[in-house]
Amino acid sequence: MGESEGLGEAPDTIGGLALSDIPASIRREAQSREFQPSVRIGKTGITDALVEEIRGQLAKRKLVKIKINKGIFERSDREVAWSHLEEVTNSTLVLSRGNVGVLWLGH
Repeated sequence: MGESEGLGEAPDTIGGLALSDIPASIRREAQSREFQPSVRIGKTGITDALVEEIRGQLAKRKLVKIKINKGIFERSDREVAWSHLEEVTNSTLVLSRGNVGVLWLGH
């Protein structure tokens, strides 16, 4: 396990973008405790309706915090879920910590 991995920090590249390509203001907002999840992934998993909801929120706000309910995905499956959501929403994963991820529509 990498040093930064244990701290819950993002790697040097995310979704094909270097962290330096993501504005500091976006990274700060994504990490803010005041920025609450606006989408939850529940027992139905990632559905077309959920993807459309995320797309709609990204179009309005450019930044969406998503929480996966506990027990829905194993730890290794979360990475696959985040990658899938990045691809289908044409966004970038700015932050992934535990069951929470932040997608950004800024490229």
